[in-house]
Amino acid sequence: MSDVEKANSTHQNYAKAYGPPPTRIANPGALGLFSFASTTFILSLYNVNARGVVVPNVVVGMACFCGGLAQLLAGMWEFPRGNVFGATAFTSYGAFWMSYATIFIPDSGIVAAYGTNTDELNQALGIYLITWFVFTFLLMLGALRRNISFIALLFFLCITFVLLAVGIWTNKLNVSKAGGAFGILTAMIAYYCALSELLVKGESWFTLPMGTIKQERVD
Repeated sequence: MSDVEKANSTHQNYAKAYGPPPTRIANPGALGLFSFASTTFILSLYNVNARGVVVPNVVVGMACFCGGLAQLLAGMWEFPRGNVFGATAFTSYGAFWMSYATIFIPDSGIVAAYGTNTDELNQALGIYLITWFVFTFLLMLGALRRNISFIALLFFLCITFVLLAVGIWTNKLNVSKAGGAFGILTAMIAYYCALSELLVKGESWFTLPMGTIKQERVD
């Protein structure tokens, strides 16, 4: 057995006996969820044309640094805490927001590559969004035994991605607006989850329930 295999075996045995290894890294869940919620909220308001806004490019900076970088860092901090679900979710959605922002940065040349062929661009964007629907759906399956709040968050995010993709594919503004409306609802749930992570028992005046799902004990 190699040194790496021995180290992995020791780590697994420790985790089985005592749970995740101790760490001084604070819970990054609130940071990741607040970053996701705020960026989603802004873009969703643009998608429903709030205050007459049609061009969503103001969200680029938010997507790069708040929804993107902050979430990516939250995901990296979840790894040493032993939270594979949180690490996967935050890192992936951080990468999503950075990649989404890159599309709208003129110097990236992504939009310019399609020239005047807006239909092909829309079809490509639809494929991009539907791919993230698939990822979100699979992530939701992983959350089914966690808590109701995360399930609701990912469920409505799935609907958001599907509506936005269909709206772009069919060029129907009402469908895209519906996607924006579900995005706002998703952001509100994410804000609730973030606040629940932030309000720690013993340090806050009150806490918010996440709707923990009771698991039957198997002997």
